[in-house]
Amino acid sequence: QVQLAESGGGLVQTGDSLRLSCTTSVDSIVGRGMAWFRQPPEKEREFVAGIKWNAASTESAVSVKGRFTIARDNAKNTIYLQMNSLTPEDTAIYYCAADRLPWRAVVPTASAEYDRWGQGTQVTVSS
Repeated sequence: QVQLAESGGGLVQTGDSLRLSCTTSVDSIVGRGMAWFRQPPEKEREFVAGIKWNAASTESAVSVKGRFTIARDNAKNTIYLQMNSLTPEDTAIYYCAADRLPWRAVVPTASAEYDRWGQGTQVTVSS
């Protein structure tokens, strides 16, 4: 069973950057696609970015494309989300998640396709 822990959130100003990290404490992420989701205040959880198990491809939401980059280091059992040019609309709790199916050929964007979640890390962007 994969257990995930996010870190790196905080309070920043518009235009700043942050890098989120997600590490596993029990099992390896090798063979699993990984993703970041976020839940803005009073809104539904939404897909942000995902990366295939072998890092061969990534997917990003339109709202973050060109600003956010997802990466993974399987040797460290860690995934990252580099967030640049942050705006108040990026304010949310950010969650990392592991694909429920190993070795998948595509990066799913639906939250139902992920069965392991971290507790989340708060990102607040002030104007």
